[in-house]
Amino acid sequence: MWQPTEHYPDPAVRVLDERFRPYVIFSAAVERLATGCRWSEGPVWFGDARCLLWSDIPNNRILRWDEQTGTVAPYRQPSDYANGNTRDREGRLLTCEHGARRVTRTEYDGSITVIMDSFEGKRLNSPNDIVVKSDGSIWFTDPPFGILGHYEGYKAEPELPTHVYRVDAQTGRATVVCSEVARPNGLCFSPDEKRLYVVESGAMPRRIRVFDVGDDGASLCNDRVFYQCEAAQTPDGFRCDVDGNLWAGWGMGPGHDGVMVFAPDGTPIGHIVLPERCANLCFGGRARNRLFMAASQGLYALYVNTQGVAGG
Repeated sequence: MWQPTEHYPDPAVRVLDERFRPYVIFSAAVERLATGCRWSEGPVWFGDARCLLWSDIPNNRILRWDEQTGTVAPYRQPSDYANGNTRDREGRLLTCEHGARRVTRTEYDGSITVIMDSFEGKRLNSPNDIVVKSDGSIWFTDPPFGILGHYEGYKAEPELPTHVYRVDAQTGRATVVCSEVARPNGLCFSPDEKRLYVVESGAMPRRIRVFDVGDDGASLCNDRVFYQCEAAQTPDGFRCDVDGNLWAGWGMGPGHDGVMVFAPDGTPIGHIVLPERCANLCFGGRARNRLFMAASQGLYALYVNTQGVAGG
């Protein structure tokens, strides 16, 4: 059973490499903000409302945590088994939905616009994680996890390979930017948007791959392994800070669960230990210096001495 620490620094914040130490705030501890979920995913910060939204996939809902009151309430239920969430460059909510097998945008008036639900006449699998580039283009992964059974969506046969897609902001045209990653999961741009990180969940052991973004800003090249996991290690969703460090949701099992932090050269430099596997995370708060971690049945937070990349 998780209990808040009574000691500073929090022993749950582990320095693996001295490059991580400047990011640790001495008197900041891991806090549990909520519990009672079945599988927490897709946190996204709304600074204008001072709230965080995140998905509880099997319970078919998106929840809202309010920073000022600390209260948790349903934001959308049913949510079509929503998974990953982010905001576009106009501040609107983008959501990956397992149930309807689509990517949607929530407009300012609350109506929902379908961004993409098929490709070349075939249904998507179950969009998983999503990011928006500074040019407004939408990039998302489409593994089959939401159609493997009736727990995180509806069981169905895949109609398409597991691609990474890009949707152009001006034309709405969708293209496959990567078809070589087996069951792509979390994805994230580096601060300068010259690299794209992608979790390969279909590899055993799993690994994080990294691609260079082409000069056109819309293609990928120079595929390589950023980090090769050990057998028990499971990366999921992640985000970069302004220095290019990668903060990755991590599992699986005691000694692994939490968040692993990687330097830009792929070296693990820090580990935030949680009692549950962390599926995804984001930076938020007024200074983007609060790390929010969606972890299995709970939602956790930690103030850190860096900032998340704006727009990510």
